[in-house]
Amino acid sequence: MSTASRLFDVSGQICVVTGGASGIGLACAEALAENGAKVILMDINAQLLDQTVSSLTGQGFEVRGEIVDVSNHASVANAFQNTINHYGRLDVVFANAGIDAGPGFLGLQGERLKEGALENLDHLNWQRVMAINLNGVLHCLQESAKYMKPQGSGKIVVTTSIASLRSVAWVGTPYLAAKAAGSHLMRQAALELAKYNIQVNAIAPGPFATNIADGHAGLPEVRELLEAGNPQHRVAKTSEIKGVALLLASAASSFMTGSEIVVDGGAILGQAD
Repeated sequence: MSTASRLFDVSGQICVVTGGASGIGLACAEALAENGAKVILMDINAQLLDQTVSSLTGQGFEVRGEIVDVSNHASVANAFQNTINHYGRLDVVFANAGIDAGPGFLGLQGERLKEGALENLDHLNWQRVMAINLNGVLHCLQESAKYMKPQGSGKIVVTTSIASLRSVAWVGTPYLAAKAAGSHLMRQAALELAKYNIQVNAIAPGPFATNIADGHAGLPEVRELLEAGNPQHRVAKTSEIKGVALLLASAASSFMTGSEIVVDGGAILGQAD
């Protein structure tokens, strides 16, 4: 085995990925499974989860599925317990599940939107976004710590967003607030869990083509906006997250904790030309 292979080896590792039936979660799960990990996909969409598990197991990978609502702590706790019952340990957790928050205060053409204005934010939508994008991360961190602390090892990766690092006028305010809070929660968990040889880091994606918000990144007008604001003038494929996912799941990141890795094609830098 080459030095690189040893560094990034995840073979036999027990890995959980929430929101793993599609998008960035699925890409992370594929990166793990393709390199010999045993992967548990957790997702609220039962039909899509079943299709994804069938597809991956059909390729010869060891993959299981758990229907999970990350906003419900009992649901998360039950799925993690099932994983422990089956495998006896937990090595890597990707707290990835998340949802869109609707429009921001500006539309795609720069027009002011009444629905996204601060004074008109829907409180039920705010609570729903926080329940999934923030509370869901907390629940995964809590269940991960429960099992990783006694074994004295583990890796946790939170999916945040470049929206956790900068304001974006056309992104719904609840999304930015939840992702920023999730980013700081990740760092607090990293500080607390370092004593137990548990590394906690985050991936902050920029413009990726996923099915969040009903796949809005695939709409021509949205893609045009994303491409115009990106120095590389393109939207990423979900497979482009795999390298960072493998890094944070493996021994290659053994001295990294509390880090938030931006994967955005330079979008956070601003428009170049």
